Amino acid sequence: MQRFCVHTITTKLLSLEECLVEFPRRGVSGITIWRQALDGRDLGAVARQTRDAGLEVVSLCRGGFFPAVSAAGRQAAIDDNLKAVEQAHAVGAPLIVLVCGAVPGRPLAESRKQIADGIAAVLPAAQKAGVKLAIEPLHPMYADDRSAVNTMRQAHEICDVLGSPDGVGIAVDVYHVWWDPELKAQIDLAGQKGRLQAFHICDWMSPTTDLLNDRGLMGEGCINIREISDWVDATGYTGHREVEIFSNRWWGGDQREFLDKISASYADLYPEDK
Repeated sequence: MQRFCVHTITTKLLSLEECLVEFPRRGVSGITIWRQALDGRDLGAVARQTRDAGLEVVSLCRGGFFPAVSAAGRQAAIDDNLKAVEQAHAVGAPLIVLVCGAVPGRPLAESRKQIADGIAAVLPAAQKAGVKLAIEPLHPMYADDRSAVNTMRQAHEICDVLGSPDGVGIAVDVYHVWWDPELKAQIDLAGQKGRLQAFHICDWMSPTTDLLNDRGLMGEGCINIREISDWVDATGYTGHREVEIFSNRWWGGDQREFLDKISASYADLYPEDK
């Protein structure tokens, strides 16, 4: 399946080596690598092993978390993002997904300015390495400490503040934005401005039991994933559809059986992607 990607965090109980074996067996053609999977590894070897497995590295997760109370904290975040750029370049990832961050109790507008400043500080190194940066809006329930960017409109505004530089765009995750009444218009705008860089899928369980780790397999919840996906494709986007599921329920079972279910649900959702 040419556009089928799975994040390593989705099957986090599997090692990276196991992912490289199990993903292709189920028709997965792309892999998004989470940075913790790279700890202690030879990054050049990871790049070779991924290629040998027939998988395309779609992106690296994650950068961001730029806001901080102190200048030292903000610099530490910039330094970590510069490290992420080096990691992405080494493993052949063309994109870093940014979970932008926020500081509890601090004005969201202040956090957004620090996010824009942080991206600007990292951008030259990213451009030199040929690595793009994708701002991922997160659901408003995460506005306290995970991201002050909660809508695609806000992500566009940061791109505008930065002067719409080449290499900075937006990652659309249905879990975070499905509720937004402006969603189609903002997706259309991202297409028009060349900012649509990644598309993540999972489902919203209703009722949900955990605001972070109760995401559903596609078709289990209440999101009209195919409708949003069609809006994305209508912009001309032809990139991977990335399955990113945080789920204590699914992590509590056999990860290979979980992958079987992911593959089946993806095939049901996109029967044309053969």
